[in-house]
Amino acid sequence: GELGAWRCFADEAGQSLRPLRGRTWGRRGVTPVVTVRAGGTGRVMIAGLIATKPGRPPRLIYRIRLRRGRAGERKSFSEADHAALLDAAHAQLGGPLVLCWDNLNTHLSAAMRTLIATHTWLRVIQLPAYAPELNPVEGVWSPLKRTLVSLATRTLDGLVRLIKTRPRKMQYRPALIAGFLAKTGLDLQPP
Repeated sequence: GELGAWRCFADEAGQSLRPLRGRTWGRRGVTPVVTVRAGGTGRVMIAGLIATKPGRPPRLIYRIRLRRGRAGERKSFSEADHAALLDAAHAQLGGPLVLCWDNLNTHLSAAMRTLIATHTWLRVIQLPAYAPELNPVEGVWSPLKRTLVSLATRTLDGLVRLIKTRPRKMQYRPALIAGFLAKTGLDLQPP
């Protein structure tokens, strides 16, 4: 059963070399402009999972995937990438998982249904369509991208380094992760 299982929420996001727009301070009448030359069609994708269990601090587990924009290269996380994230979460958390995620085509594919059926420690619940407010991982992407506004990089490898450090810092702040969970308004206490 689900007794003693970790309740998990998963989501994906991505960032290209095109810088995000943001606000900053400047002298009155002088608009600060930062010129960035970022070429290429690459993208850094990140899949995150927030796990919670009564009596334990919430955890953030994530994986990064780099897409260099080559012909035939997959544009998002594959079923195998998601399986690796779930296997890592299961190994790190040491218990069964009840996973809630959205209706992304990769989450609903036949290959993913087969994978889920073969993992006895995994139960999956689909979130309703167009309900990002129910997924606490959506809260991770906002501060992550907000910190990238003031940092510019010219290479995908530089962008990967920047993106890796942000969730790593969040992992050491369980109160922040608990805040993402609380913002959903979901009652995660056992009955």
